[in-house]
Amino acid sequence: MEDSKSGSGLEQAFLENRAALLRFLHARGAGDAAEDLLQEVWLKVASAPAGPVGAPLAYLYAVANRLMIDRYRSARAAASREHEWTATQFDIATGRSDAPDAERLVAARQLAALVEQLLNDLEPPRVAQVFRRHRVDGVAQRDLAAEFGVSLSTIEADLRKAYRALAAFREAQDEV
Repeated sequence: MEDSKSGSGLEQAFLENRAALLRFLHARGAGDAAEDLLQEVWLKVASAPAGPVGAPLAYLYAVANRLMIDRYRSARAAASREHEWTATQFDIATGRSDAPDAERLVAARQLAALVEQLLNDLEPPRVAQVFRRHRVDGVAQRDLAAEFGVSLSTIEADLRKAYRALAAFREAQDEV
């Protein structure tokens, strides 16, 4: 750990008391992170502006203590974020995700394909287009009438046709 300022009092105090600082960090609960924290103390000392420090050893212990507190707070915040994220992704009581499993996804895709085919088979083809524009895109019926160049009652009839077909499909699915 040589530096151009290695003769400064603070760096000299660090080098002479390195083992004691390491024991201090271990005693404060740093565990495996003690060496990393000690390295951070050294970096702070090495980058500190030159100048006299009245009690260099007390200063070093204070720096080490602040770094321990910062690391503890950071770890606690990270654990809290992890817990919050996990709570949004999984049912903590059962350890299961709320997301559907692969089998349900496949079944849902197959059902969506059947509904898509049902809509595409309706006559006239405009019925499926009107249904999608109204229910999926959120276009008002009056606007659809203008868009397709038909009356509002024709749009309403097209929607009723689509709704009846979907209701019949749902009943057939419920019987299976």
